[in-house]
Amino acid sequence: MSSSASRSIDALAAQVAAAIPDLDPPLQKAALTLLRLLAQGEPVDVQLLSDALALLAADLDETLERTPGVFRDDQRRVIGFMGLSVVEISDHRIHIDGRPLWAWCAWDTLFLPELLGQPARVDSRCPSTGKPISLTVTPAGIAYPAPPETVVSFLVPETQFDADVVQSFCHFVHFFASPDAAASWTAQHPGTFPLSVEDAFRLGQLTNRAAFGAALGATSTA
Repeated sequence: MSSSASRSIDALAAQVAAAIPDLDPPLQKAALTLLRLLAQGEPVDVQLLSDALALLAADLDETLERTPGVFRDDQRRVIGFMGLSVVEISDHRIHIDGRPLWAWCAWDTLFLPELLGQPARVDSRCPSTGKPISLTVTPAGIAYPAPPETVVSFLVPETQFDADVVQSFCHFVHFFASPDAAASWTAQHPGTFPLSVEDAFRLGQLTNRAAFGAALGATSTA
């Protein structure tokens, strides 16, 4: 490991996985399907999702209401889920097949491409320096980070992710143009620390497998 040499990514992944609500196999499939429908760039109607899953819309609507991290508009369509949004929510832009979407935090842009089964172009901005940051993320890895020394701030979740995940976690997870830029910011935000983008990507792979298991490879693109 590079900037996170003193930290075990495996141990960190276990801590993050513990904060993710447990999903049984049917819910794993439903979550992946919902993410892949959102990646089309439009709000997702419950009926569209129910048709894709062959489930009753009323039952699915009730499940969505109980699921943490589901954001809906005034028409009850899903506009955000598990780090992906079709409306502007942050400085983290994620382009899927040319379609502009938004991630809730920097780390989301690193694990979402594997869940979506598609590469992504990512654009963000360093909160310390204001410098633009870009990179390409595929299901298999990272390419063309600019600046090359870009790092990610991170925070170990203390409780399970819930409806406040954006405020309690995402607001602390950013891209930084350099380790020095990250150090000045993390020093002012207790509990945060820097990870290399490679380590943050590996962390995403491990937590994807913990959350979705065999469903990750079994669910086809919606």
